[in-house]
Amino acid sequence: MKFYRINALLIRHMYLFKRSFPRIMDIVYWPVMDILVWGFLSLYIDKLHIAGFNAITVLLGAVVFWDFLNQSQKSVSIAFLEEIWEKNLLNIFVTPLRLSEFLGATVLVGVVRIFLVGVVLTSLSYLFYHFNLFTLGFYLIPFILSLFLFGWSLGIFTNAIILRFGTSAQILAFGFIILIQPFSAVFYPVSALPPGLQVVAQLLPSTYVFEGMRSVLSTGSLPTELLVGAFATNAVYLVLTLWFFARMFSYVKREGKLLKLEG
Repeated sequence: MKFYRINALLIRHMYLFKRSFPRIMDIVYWPVMDILVWGFLSLYIDKLHIAGFNAITVLLGAVVFWDFLNQSQKSVSIAFLEEIWEKNLLNIFVTPLRLSEFLGATVLVGVVRIFLVGVVLTSLSYLFYHFNLFTLGFYLIPFILSLFLFGWSLGIFTNAIILRFGTSAQILAFGFIILIQPFSAVFYPVSALPPGLQVVAQLLPSTYVFEGMRSVLSTGSLPTELLVGAFATNAVYLVLTLWFFARMFSYVKREGKLLKLEG
């Protein structure tokens, strides 16, 4: 793996963002809308004075974390789709670029995108609602890292599906993550789910993160089993999705469908 190849792809995508106002708006617009809508809802619930429940802390924390997960998945998927939309995928892979370098570049694009989103979200949540995400302290690091890993796994998985079935499956890049939101216990504890769905929830790394966030905010400590559960499930998903993407890429090359993907 050569870093200069990864860096070349990264610079290319950065130029796209620099020269495209719609791309910048995609990073800013939806996170800002989430903060405003859920922030106002949090203020309303907080005025109800529900004992033992701080709506602003719990709901805004969940919104910020969910946007981190959402953006990490979208960044990987959209970086891949942009190569297809611009009919550049074949040009890239006739070069000595390795598949691992291509994926590494999309992940780095995601890091930059998530950093920008994080700055917007944390600034607005503190400015408008006096919510400081950094009250989570050290636990903020493993939480966000776990969400990044899961988002990248989801992004790589959707890219593999798009490789296999073509651009007709590109809607997954924007809607697939919504399918897992009800089971991730984003705004409510896992115990609120029916018993059968609780089993599904335990299979998702995001569930452990959101449960852990609520535990830290309410008790000031994080149960070790939640942290272990998040990273253990992330490791499994990351290995499986990388293997699946490599298989789908090999299939597309073998069947001569890489050029048709750009049609």
